[in-house]
Amino acid sequence: MSSLSVEILAADVEPISSAGHAQLGIAVLAGIAVIVLLITKFKLHAFLSLTIGSLVLGAVAGAPLDKVITSFTTGLGTTTASVGVLIALGAILGRLLADSGGADRIVDTILARASRRMMPWAMVLIAAIVGLPLFFEIGIVLLIPVVLLVAKRGNFSLMRIGIPALAGLSVMHGLIPPHPGPLVAVAAVHANLGLTLALGVLVAIPTVIIAGPVFSRYAARWVDIQAPDRMIPERPSDELGKLPSFAATVSTVLLPVVLMLAKALVDVVVDDPADTVQRVFDVIGSPLIALLAAVIVAMFTLGRAAGFTKGRMATTTEKSLAPIAGVLLIVGAGGGFKQTLIDSGVGQMVLDISKDWSIPALLLAWLIAVVIRLTTGSATVATVSAAGLVAPLAADMSSAHVALLVLAIGAGSLFFSHVNDAGFWLVKEYFGMTVGQTLKTWSVMETLISVVSMIFVLLLSLVI
Repeated sequence: MSSLSVEILAADVEPISSAGHAQLGIAVLAGIAVIVLLITKFKLHAFLSLTIGSLVLGAVAGAPLDKVITSFTTGLGTTTASVGVLIALGAILGRLLADSGGADRIVDTILARASRRMMPWAMVLIAAIVGLPLFFEIGIVLLIPVVLLVAKRGNFSLMRIGIPALAGLSVMHGLIPPHPGPLVAVAAVHANLGLTLALGVLVAIPTVIIAGPVFSRYAARWVDIQAPDRMIPERPSDELGKLPSFAATVSTVLLPVVLMLAKALVDVVVDDPADTVQRVFDVIGSPLIALLAAVIVAMFTLGRAAGFTKGRMATTTEKSLAPIAGVLLIVGAGGGFKQTLIDSGVGQMVLDISKDWSIPALLLAWLIAVVIRLTTGSATVATVSAAGLVAPLAADMSSAHVALLVLAIGAGSLFFSHVNDAGFWLVKEYFGMTVGQTLKTWSVMETLISVVSMIFVLLLSLVI
């Protein structure tokens, strides 16, 4: 079981509501409808929308309001406790990578060795490596100068270079821990983090190839535009006298992944909780220690290598934490909403109803995430809400299938980004596209990622 397992209310605690399936179904629809309406119509922050939606859900389900509040705050607290520190450590690592010029070093090294024909593949590789410790929006801001410069200097269609980079970032964001969405899903369904990471990589590789370099050929024909000069900003490394080495940078970024995968491998090979080797790897391969180790190492391999003083290092760390306050609150409120769903009996209702359906649990999880993604526009909200709804389905699954359940949720959370998604407007403005052009490229790419990754999840479920 993952070390991220959320300490949900004890199993012997009675649900906060004893409503029937019909009333619970109406309560779910009412809660989600309120969240969607507040986010899309009234432009209310997702944290407030999720909080209000949770209270509405509990009230419509007929639960005492004090119990609903307790359930929401319990879910918020346990989710934040599980992933809050990890999100903070990931933000620090990402900021060190950007400000030290380490990201620029990775980009420059790969591009210097890539031929014109291989450039879209190089962009996928860059986005995958750089995007691993970064939030999606930060990754876009970091990679946009590279995408625009490569497209302009090489006289490429912007879509031929941009789509592979966006695909690499999006796949990392939706399927690969330690991004917030996958982490919350791992915690909610009690998945093994290392196994989820390993299977996520297996799904991510073919998915990013199809949605990136392959699809970019068609996207470039549909929308043939050049890089807008006005959007090319300065790079962090332009003001630095020296940069960290390529090898040190890549090693630092991949360190937490290697440690978590090593723990998963030792768990499979040794499979003895009392064994000293397994106990050691259980510690160093835990997400907290793995990311903390990467941050400490990054202070030397990235910060000191770039000539950062102790004061500059402290400032960089401080600046990295401010932008994630909103993310932490949304993830926490999503956990509160999820806990309200569970304690209202909605999770059990989904379990009971699904027994009469012929829809496989993995497909059901994907469909639920798709619906919430389409209505709220938020991949993170879709992930945490869907995870709460389908968590009971994981009880009788094998460890591998629980990990695939997380990936199915993540795949669904990426489906068809459109006008209610902040990422949609970010891509539109940076690339200088119209709404129609953005729908034909970015939105189609996101849908491809969702569908293709789900197909590979289902294929894996047949063989493991």
